[in-house]
Amino acid sequence: MTLFWIASIVLIIVSGVFIALPFIRRKENNDAALRDELNKAFYKDRLSELEEETEEGLVADQQELIDDLKQSLLDDIPQQQAHVEQKPLNAWMVIVPSLLVTIAISYGLYAKFGAADEVAEWQQVNSNLPALSKKLMSSEGASLSDDEMKDLTLALRTRLHKSPNDATGWLLLGRIGLANRDIDTAIGAMNKAYKLNPTDPDIMLGYAQALMMSQDAVDQDTARSTLGKLVQRNIMDVRVFSLLAFDAYERKDYAAAVRYWTIMQQMVGPEDERYEMLARSIENAQKQMGKAASGKTVSVTINLAPEVQAKPDAALIVSVHNADGSPVPVAAARYPLGVFPRTVVLDDGNSMMQGRQLSQLENYMVRVRVDNDGNVATKEGDWYGESPAAKMGDAVEVMVNSQY
Repeated sequence: MTLFWIASIVLIIVSGVFIALPFIRRKENNDAALRDELNKAFYKDRLSELEEETEEGLVADQQELIDDLKQSLLDDIPQQQAHVEQKPLNAWMVIVPSLLVTIAISYGLYAKFGAADEVAEWQQVNSNLPALSKKLMSSEGASLSDDEMKDLTLALRTRLHKSPNDATGWLLLGRIGLANRDIDTAIGAMNKAYKLNPTDPDIMLGYAQALMMSQDAVDQDTARSTLGKLVQRNIMDVRVFSLLAFDAYERKDYAAAVRYWTIMQQMVGPEDERYEMLARSIENAQKQMGKAASGKTVSVTINLAPEVQAKPDAALIVSVHNADGSPVPVAAARYPLGVFPRTVVLDDGNSMMQGRQLSQLENYMVRVRVDNDGNVATKEGDWYGESPAAKMGDAVEVMVNSQY
């Protein structure tokens, strides 16, 4: 509020200057002096005319006319004196009341329409930003009330308007979006934070978490790739594996979900209350794997040879073919690169040929390709591997170790 009062006082002073300026620049009334000068000029001109008329013989009595001219000048003197006797207007009698009226009207209108209470509340919210931010970043973040969330959002947007390159601020705004299930705000804020600091683990995790909320397949692939980068950097964060497990379960990759939940169990330990919850999740996924097996699925465990060089955003293409090695796949699926070894499961939902289901195969083989350029039609430079022929119901392993 200090800035407001300073600014308002400056504006009042400027208004006062504009009010007083006409009086400061006002010139004294010099009508009397001007009339004297004009009468003198008129008198001299008339004398010159009388002399010319006398020389021409037009005037019989020049002195009488001169006396009349002098008398007319004397008749004008009382009017000059009356004018001089008028008292000038006191400028302060106008300036002071005008300035007081200006002040009263200005502050009165602001009190009525200026939203002074809202401005004071906004400034109070801004002053609470550090405390609210700390609470959001801590384990108490979930306990923030709706009003605190609104206050924190307002304060953050104010701060980010002034400091758009504040990666931490964008991260906080993205977390608020996640808490409120506001997908657009969460993805937009996390994306800006990621662009400003793409190596920060918290920002990478928040960005992936926001993208996981999207229904767009590209966003979800980017989220998996980002989580994969965290795992490759040995970022052993329970939240990373929790997201990977949830995503794998949603994609019906139950084997991968079990693997991630098992890693989480090892991280938290049996004494943690989450251990039992993870055990139930693993049991549920294993049941789903048993149902899938009865429905004739193909389980493929994939690993990469040490010499394989793959881009972080590369895609993993898994295809099931006839046991004779036919180039036309019966079923195929595309996955983000992720981490290895990994297990994927294909079923009839991945079938590629109309009228022919994956479950109809008696024998099959699997090909796995690491697609570096994102174009399925091009293979040059891609790494691949294939399995030997197997019977339906048997799991296979593929080592990616060859290059086109």
